[in-house]
Amino acid sequence: MKLTSVCAALLLACPVFSYGAEFILTDSHQDVGNWQVTSEQLGIDSPTPFSVEKQRLYGGKQAGVDIIVIKNGELEITLVPTRGMGIFNVKQDGQRVLGWDSPVKEIVNPVYIDLESRNGLGWLDGFNEMLVRCGYEWTGHPGVDDNGQLLSLHGRAQNTPASAVKVTIEEEPPYTISVQGDISERTFKKAELVTQTRFETTPGSLRFSVHDTLTNHADYDDEYQIIYHSNFGTPILEKGAQVSAPASEISPFNAYAKKGLKDWQTYLGPTKDFDEMVFNLKPLADKQGNSLAVLHNSVANKGVAVKFNVEQLPVLTLWKNTDTEKQGYVTGLEPGTSYAYNTKYQRPLGLVPTIKAGQSKHFDVTYQLLDNSSDVKQALKIVDDIQGGNPVKQVEEPIVDLNNVSD
Repeated sequence: MKLTSVCAALLLACPVFSYGAEFILTDSHQDVGNWQVTSEQLGIDSPTPFSVEKQRLYGGKQAGVDIIVIKNGELEITLVPTRGMGIFNVKQDGQRVLGWDSPVKEIVNPVYIDLESRNGLGWLDGFNEMLVRCGYEWTGHPGVDDNGQLLSLHGRAQNTPASAVKVTIEEEPPYTISVQGDISERTFKKAELVTQTRFETTPGSLRFSVHDTLTNHADYDDEYQIIYHSNFGTPILEKGAQVSAPASEISPFNAYAKKGLKDWQTYLGPTKDFDEMVFNLKPLADKQGNSLAVLHNSVANKGVAVKFNVEQLPVLTLWKNTDTEKQGYVTGLEPGTSYAYNTKYQRPLGLVPTIKAGQSKHFDVTYQLLDNSSDVKQALKIVDDIQGGNPVKQVEEPIVDLNNVSD
């Protein structure tokens, strides 16, 4: 099959037909405004028609933000290149199925974010996405590092606009749709980290994935951290919803979370004055190193599964924020290299890895919408198989005693 050129209609240079159609949306020489391509325009005879569209937002703090909407025939997934290639939300049949309701209503342009405001909590001024990349130079709670530098909440990646953004659509079945963008964290005398992010899905699928490659372009070794902060609210999260993840042990993040340790797998409905509870899990994996975290609703007929590899992302954070709906009723399933403590508390735990000069590190996370009770049952069986009948050890005390540390 030969793809039909749609250059003039799309106001782009001719696409490259190496193994599919490639469209450059943003690079150092050009930036395309509103843009769209469909399977019909490409001459692809897919059983499931699909489209990819770039839009530029206007008004308020979202002015100038670019979003990319992928409609794969089953899911509508909104990426935000302006906000670190995060995923805003996922819809099915016009209704949100993955994502949450934050008090932050706009997709905020990073120019309006001061990461160091509120003693390093300025990151929260834009926090409303389903997937947020926390990192890569550092992540975790804000605080002053051992060298005296203030490390703001969860790093800079999510508030860094992507460069070299392009869309690639494969010419042959399964017609994989890819969106790639580079996130650069370059500071004179400090860091030269670049993450090539790649989003992938296929027409008709309830699955999508991110495949990221972090490269240290400097002449010196550097530290890095990453948490894939994956956030879910209604309609999956509700009173009686449950989370399952194979793990050898779980511990509370702080003293407040201790009282929720025994009930870590179940959720309350929206609860006023509920502060966030965070738990640290040591995930188990299959022989290939793959692990799976599953969240499902109270009747176990809707859910989401998050797949990751423990050789890349060795820890899992569970964030339970069952506050009121207006305040932000949400939970996070967060595979990462690190927990959510400030960086200086994680070095002694061996959770601040080093990337050598010129070296690259790869991270792969796959999301599966569980659309019925059979899907949920199959995902939970994978969790049970990995767990192997062994109990999850509940460690009563946090691995970092925040009551006896100081800056």
